[in-house]
Amino acid sequence: MRIRHPKDFLTGVMFVSFGSAAMVLSLGLTIGTAAKMGPGYFPFVLGAFLVMLGSVILLRGLFWAKGLHGWPVLQLKPVAIVLVSVILFSRILRPLGLPLSTALLVLLASTASHEFRWKEALLNAAVLTVVVLAVFVYFLEFQLPIWPSFLSGRI
Repeated sequence: MRIRHPKDFLTGVMFVSFGSAAMVLSLGLTIGTAAKMGPGYFPFVLGAFLVMLGSVILLRGLFWAKGLHGWPVLQLKPVAIVLVSVILFSRILRPLGLPLSTALLVLLASTASHEFRWKEALLNAAVLTVVVLAVFVYFLEFQLPIWPSFLSGRI
């Protein structure tokens, strides 16, 4: 059997793997029912959806893709840039506050793309910073520092 579209095949394998892991790990929690959900319900259902979606994508890569495609090349530089930006975010969140940390995360992670443009990255950072503040601070009421430590008097 020949894999017709390796990118779809590998994406399907990844989704099925993550979904299966979520389902297995959630079995240690009470799952409950749709009417009375336990803490394991959401990860189990989300994992099941990932397995179903991944199976369709995997089968598409095996059988239904038109033509034959080559195997994708793993680009390590963009992966490293995104990982470093997330690690940096975790290190600067407390001293710089959520808005600055989020903006820096988005800007640094944006440089991983070969289509990087400063205008778009700055606009994206501004919009995502507002969304993050609205969702996590105002709606979910997470206790995250908003102001940098040197402005708020805590060090």
